Amino acid sequence: MSTRATTPAVLYPLQPDHPELVAPFAALVQRSGARRLWLCQSFKAEPHQVLAHLSGAGYDVPVGTSVSVMPLRHPYEAALQARSLALLTGQPVVAGYGIGTPDFVAALTGAPYKSPRTAVRDYLTSVRDLLDGRAVDHAGPYHHLDARLLPLDHAPVEVGAGVLRPGMARTAGEAADVAITWMTPPAYVRDALVPALEDGARAAGRPVRPRVATAVHVAVARPGRDLRRTALAGAGEHLKGPHYADMLRRAGVPVGDDPAATAGALLDHSVVVTGTPGEIAERLAEYRAAGVDEVMLNPAGVMLTEGVRAAVDDMEEIIGACG
Repeated sequence: MSTRATTPAVLYPLQPDHPELVAPFAALVQRSGARRLWLCQSFKAEPHQVLAHLSGAGYDVPVGTSVSVMPLRHPYEAALQARSLALLTGQPVVAGYGIGTPDFVAALTGAPYKSPRTAVRDYLTSVRDLLDGRAVDHAGPYHHLDARLLPLDHAPVEVGAGVLRPGMARTAGEAADVAITWMTPPAYVRDALVPALEDGARAAGRPVRPRVATAVHVAVARPGRDLRRTALAGAGEHLKGPHYADMLRRAGVPVGDDPAATAGALLDHSVVVTGTPGEIAERLAEYRAAGVDEVMLNPAGVMLTEGVRAAVDDMEEIIGACG
């Protein structure tokens, strides 16, 4: 396996108020050879514009969005934004999309998606076809499109789908280039998600399943650092989401109302990976052995409790250990 394939990517885990807040992460990717810089959906500074700003500032690194919420943009606009990033950076782009919460979908479109899987499948197919230069004629329940993009040479763009559970994994297997997962333990990826991705790919007549890119909470064990507090700080907001809690319970991670027990479960099941940089590198290898093709280092807990510098230091040491 190549060094590039085993080197983690870097995730900026918060919603930035300004692109300069992301610059230390972009600089880390540039100097360390990390695989990619990922941004989450942001309702402050918009992710595509942040990444374009960083490229103009000299940080031309591979990038990804994990994930853009589909109701915010039509598939034509999504394809246009993704290839614009590939053009501006001259680097590969993963354009990841997800459905968002039912309440948010209803707030923007008038009603939740009756079939989230159909909405995702149709959306990804239209974006992929547009990026491949094909004319799209689609009149489905969730979007209408009769157009094509003007021809333009640009760096490669992969289309990704946010995946937590096997049903959406099957849909991603049918239509996505990359399945993007968060907080999914290695055994769950291996036993639940990868088989579903393979099933979806076979059903669609695709020769290979999508790549898997997984965001993994990480924190280096340091003197005075309370790893349980760090784990809860990083993962706590996602644990409030019923879809995350359901996924973790399916994966055998007992999350509940007891913060101390939940923190212990997150650490015990490698949802939050801690230890020395070398020990973390060994645990991340378990993700790759389970079928994860790209690990994103998510330093949210450290960043929220100790700041950007501490988060960057952690990731730099982990990347060095993985290399």
